[in-house]
Amino acid sequence: MEKPSERLISLDAMRGFTIAAMITVNFPGHGSYVFHPLQHTHWNGLSFTDLIAPFFLFIVGVSIVFAYSRQLALHVPPRSLHRKIILRAVKIFAVGMFLNLLPDFDFSDLRYTGTLHRIAVVFLVCALLYLHTSWKQQALLAGIILIGYWLALTLIPTPGFGGRVLLEPGQNLAAWVDQQWLPGRMWQGTWDPEGILSTFPAIATGLTGMLAGRLFLEKITPSEKANYLMSAGLFISALGYVWSLDFPVNENLWTSSFVLITSGFACMVLGATYFWVDIKGHQKGTHPGVVLGANAITIYVLADLLALIFYNLPIQGLPMNEWSVNALISAGIAPKLASMLYALLFTALHFIPAYWMYRRKIFIKL
Repeated sequence: MEKPSERLISLDAMRGFTIAAMITVNFPGHGSYVFHPLQHTHWNGLSFTDLIAPFFLFIVGVSIVFAYSRQLALHVPPRSLHRKIILRAVKIFAVGMFLNLLPDFDFSDLRYTGTLHRIAVVFLVCALLYLHTSWKQQALLAGIILIGYWLALTLIPTPGFGGRVLLEPGQNLAAWVDQQWLPGRMWQGTWDPEGILSTFPAIATGLTGMLAGRLFLEKITPSEKANYLMSAGLFISALGYVWSLDFPVNENLWTSSFVLITSGFACMVLGATYFWVDIKGHQKGTHPGVVLGANAITIYVLADLLALIFYNLPIQGLPMNEWSVNALISAGIAPKLASMLYALLFTALHFIPAYWMYRRKIFIKL
């Protein structure tokens, strides 16, 4: 096993374009006019939007391997890294709490979960596991989590529903656990898609990224690494499809089949882009992703802050986004296309501060 000798342009670009996609789907021009692929699936199923969060957690896992394999190669004692790992996780979680308080800072209606909260927990657990377990132990733990979660949700009756096992919105074991022990407000009133139980399979998503990242440490040719990534991705996504016949693909529950299918897709995308960009050298078009990916979480936070202006500033009695979309519709553009154009413009705006920081080598590591 060896340490990676240089950064992967493909991984950096994939991280940046994933953040760009996340901002685009989070901030449509008008919530009533959204193309179906840019919406989360209501319950069972998979859309383009449903791929974004697991892709980012997968990338977190791969990045952990690159970051800490270098530290271990320099013989840095693993325990000396604990403080940095815990501090980073706490900072990401704290920023997530800050965003949840915007704009009114109403502590009585505070939500304790969210995208950044889940990233913080997954990073913390996966980074510590990387320092103290082998890849075989990580693979075994991922398998135990996915199988255990499947058995729990499909065999344990949902309390309060006459001894029935349910997998419906707000009527399942994960929702019941959140209702009992999750503090604060839940995203959907009686349940939260980023709640307590579903965080365990989300950790498994991070572990799959770590397992993929470990391939880059192996003493095999770059082409073999790309082939293994794409082959493994195809296999586990196929396995996820078979599993979905019993345990449906569901982002809200972060089901085991959802983990395998999305991680498989992420693995194939990473393998293909690694082959095309890093092996073949076709880097044209990757620069925007690299720039955004250099400060990915910072740009994500900035999007929430800028949204206070671009989605609230009144123009002729309407929020800026609605006024802009209505103006585009009046110009003859279809409503959903107008909404998407506004979202893309809002996303593109973030490239300006991202490029400024990148040129000045300012990399904010939350």
